Amino acid sequence: LAELVLETWDLQCERNGREHRTAEMCGQQLVVRRGQPFAIALRFSGRPFEEGVDKLAFDIETGPCPIETSGTKSHFAVTDAPEEAAWSAVLQEQDGDSVSVSLCSPPNARVGRYGLAVEISTGYEGSSYHIGHFVLLFNAWHPEDAVFLREEEERREYILSQQGLIYQGSSDYITSIPWNFGQFEDGILPICLELLDTNPKFLRDQDRDCSRRNDPVYIGRVVSAMVNCNDEDRGVLAGRWDNQYGDGMSPMAWIGSVDILKRWKKLGCQPVKYGQCWVFAAVACTVMRCLGIPSRVVTNYNSAHDTNGNLVIDRYLSETGQEERRSRDMIWNFHCWVESWMARPDLAPGYDGWQALDPTPQEKSEGVFCCGPAPVRAVKEGDLQLRFDIPFVFAEVNADVVYWVVGSDGTQKKTTRSSVVGKSISTKGVGRDSREDITHTYKYPEGSAEEREVFAKAEHERSSLRQEDEGLHLRIKLSDGANNGCDFDVFAVVSNNSDTERLCRLMLCARTASYNGTVGPQCGMKDLPDLTLEPWAEQRVPLHILYQDYGENLTQDNFIKVVALLTEYQTGDVVVAVRDVLVQNPEIKIRVLGEPMQNRKLVAEISLVNPLSAPLNNCVFMVEGANLTDGQQIKELEEPVEPQAQAKVRLDLVPRQAGRHKLVVDFESDKLVGVKGYRNVIIAPQP
Repeated sequence: LAELVLETWDLQCERNGREHRTAEMCGQQLVVRRGQPFAIALRFSGRPFEEGVDKLAFDIETGPCPIETSGTKSHFAVTDAPEEAAWSAVLQEQDGDSVSVSLCSPPNARVGRYGLAVEISTGYEGSSYHIGHFVLLFNAWHPEDAVFLREEEERREYILSQQGLIYQGSSDYITSIPWNFGQFEDGILPICLELLDTNPKFLRDQDRDCSRRNDPVYIGRVVSAMVNCNDEDRGVLAGRWDNQYGDGMSPMAWIGSVDILKRWKKLGCQPVKYGQCWVFAAVACTVMRCLGIPSRVVTNYNSAHDTNGNLVIDRYLSETGQEERRSRDMIWNFHCWVESWMARPDLAPGYDGWQALDPTPQEKSEGVFCCGPAPVRAVKEGDLQLRFDIPFVFAEVNADVVYWVVGSDGTQKKTTRSSVVGKSISTKGVGRDSREDITHTYKYPEGSAEEREVFAKAEHERSSLRQEDEGLHLRIKLSDGANNGCDFDVFAVVSNNSDTERLCRLMLCARTASYNGTVGPQCGMKDLPDLTLEPWAEQRVPLHILYQDYGENLTQDNFIKVVALLTEYQTGDVVVAVRDVLVQNPEIKIRVLGEPMQNRKLVAEISLVNPLSAPLNNCVFMVEGANLTDGQQIKELEEPVEPQAQAKVRLDLVPRQAGRHKLVVDFESDKLVGVKGYRNVIIAPQP
């Protein structure tokens, strides 16, 4: 018999990409999901392939030191039926001098970039051909994969959707910003794989690291550590919270992960400046979705950062309501992390499903700044001893806040205030632009018997909520909206729910603040030393907050923290109320002109009105959207924008894919920063 020579081969990227839902990533190389067959075509010259005479076998390997026992290398011959638990190859069809072979990985194969070779032998004669590379991803469509997710709608949202909303603001004024995750954009998959190869565990022991890449728990922990750079590990982002962002990008200015990951790669894997919690979480979400692990960004309001693990956050105020000495324990207005969906075979049954992963550098875990994966179910049940980092996440949603008033003589008095930590835990709804509240997945209803059981298990006493009600009540209300550039009022509402008249002192103090709880200069103050409260009466005391007082010192988070202290003279009791007022930025308006159609030019008109009493200089619109813009588009305005005037740009787009996409916009200037807007655009397919 003449020798069988392999002339050409085809990895059939387009067809396999369609079937594996990876088409958008298959521009440069084949990308497939584990446990699912993919077909390749081989064409021979000299003579046709003869089954039974000619033998075909394949070699796959991944990582720098492939070893069969580590699962990073495999040699397998063509057989009649696919094998469930190992790599396999099955002859599909033969057509003249071509054969089609279906290859399949086991559903627990290592993910990553593989080399593929084919071995052809006839009798004793044989030759081997290297026929290319492919990337293997996790497969949420496969029931045997550790990341299997049953609902197609959820798989579409948590793996395939390249855009989303991230919730910010405060628990009594929830806002959202759009985000372009862009996990299928050009160049992102290679960057995610490079991130795995830059991680210190890989550099320490390449064989062991690659052999553990079949486990989403391991991958999640690596990604959580690599998105921040606090371990000198060449991580993606540097965190900064002090409002000094001049030598980088302000965390408020980003609108997507693609720009950040590409900058990291361009800098030779040096950290990109700067991130805050939602930026860390969004970049981690992009990397996890890119690798095929279902993931979403979640926001926790009134989030506790408990450094000493006692589940109590102590805050100290002076008698005028000023924040006294700083404690390392903080309450963040909101805090974002990622949830990823996976099985936990390393734990007892019952902990599969959503796992909390927090890439924001806060506390070390096993010597490294990472957090999770912590099963959300374990947080709810108070199972603090399970892996990983459950006590920290438990505290974020359950700690107590105790306010102490420090007298001029240094004495400390505990105030009555029940502050709820872990409110309105939020994520974007599946297939819609509305908020889904997932608080119930983290905690039982407040005051329920189950909650008491969980706290007993976690050895947590709810101190601040067990206090007797003395009949004095205090809360802070906001007049209509607080708009940037305008003056507004907040009210202390004081009520006396008792039969006796009370004589009190009321202090009101407003200061600009950041979302992580730090405060800036005062921008409003009121002291009423003799407030008489009639029995069963309520009084509203206004505090005027003027733009001329807050405008200069407003941080890029746009928060003003209002503290009210009510001291009763007779008993010396103190009641505290705190409210974070979000100062609203103007709305960005986006108009789409023309009929949106695939591969046809489209014009977007983007505008915003300057609400301030001074002109805006150095105005810039940044626009991006997966499948709409080619990367990020930057439009600078040459002229300053006068007060009440309109900043306006037009942008040409050529949408590449049909379907529903978000056009995401950020506006920056010298006095107004981090203003976000978006518009959903439905692109019709090319006729």
